[in-house]
Amino acid sequence: MNLLSDALIKPEWPVPPHIRSLLTTRNGGVSQTPYLSLNLGDHVGDEPSQVLANRALLRTYLPAEPHWLKQIHSAKVSTPDEPLQEADAIVSNRCDDVLAIMTADCLPVLFTNTSGTLVGAAHAGWRGLCSGVLENTVLKLQVLEPNLMPSDIMVWLGPAIGPDAFEVGQDVLDAFMDSSFSFPENAFVPIAGKSGKYLANIYLLACCCLEAVGVSNVYGGNFCTVTQSDQFFSYRRDGITGRFASLIWIAKS
Repeated sequence: MNLLSDALIKPEWPVPPHIRSLLTTRNGGVSQTPYLSLNLGDHVGDEPSQVLANRALLRTYLPAEPHWLKQIHSAKVSTPDEPLQEADAIVSNRCDDVLAIMTADCLPVLFTNTSGTLVGAAHAGWRGLCSGVLENTVLKLQVLEPNLMPSDIMVWLGPAIGPDAFEVGQDVLDAFMDSSFSFPENAFVPIAGKSGKYLANIYLLACCCLEAVGVSNVYGGNFCTVTQSDQFFSYRRDGITGRFASLIWIAKS
């Protein structure tokens, strides 16, 4: 089984050479339908032994076991040293700390800086975006490196539900309207014939969050987990499904 050719994508962004990032797809693993096949989520009903086997396959391409968070749609940011890993973002300034985010429609966001001394990863569903998970990740990176300027931060937006597929209700629009950052009208497009229903652009909303804290070096954001069914799991599309991972770390050399 050639996991690298079948299941791993290397994000395209101009990071320093010692910053490594990888994205798994749904392909190249051992899980059975409906988790076919490289499901990395241990909380979605898949056989535990198959999830462990999939994680072992992935591990052969990494310098260390990833830090798997218990993601709860919050704005909490953790570090590998914190014993409680119930959070939706994680940051590090150490070599070979492999940071991982699992998704299946929510937005995975990877962070580094131009000198490659910091990395971060965030899980940004609409609740996380609305409550400030990306802004908090930037702040946590600045705690690790107090002189860090937002203009030196680089971000890659991974595969999420696309703007033509993300139907939301009035409650989601209201939540963003009540939040502390501004966004353009085209972030929520009314759906004709469906009162109180909108197509939301999660990529645009993420860019607005990042722009609000001075981060403008943003890459990626050209995927759709719903329509790219051959590559990605999608909870919105399938209901019962697996999870793929977005990973980043600082390599020793």
